[in-house]
Amino acid sequence: MGMGIRVGVELIAGIAVGSLIGYGLDRWLGTKPWLLLVFFFLGAAASVLNIYRAVHGLDDSVGLGQAQRRKRK
Repeated sequence: MGMGIRVGVELIAGIAVGSLIGYGLDRWLGTKPWLLLVFFFLGAAASVLNIYRAVHGLDDSVGLGQAQRRKRK
């Protein structure tokens, strides 16, 4: 259950942060909606990469990667 919650949070947070950065830059620079779209997709890509790392145990700092390493010892 913990991994499912982490995956959901990673996905939502990445997209939300990317969108907020794009929205803020669009308002500041007057380039609506281009930077919002660019940063939305960058946030989505970062989210997918983070989820991939978490699920495959490549994120050794916390979570599943660390737990799998402890199990092997």
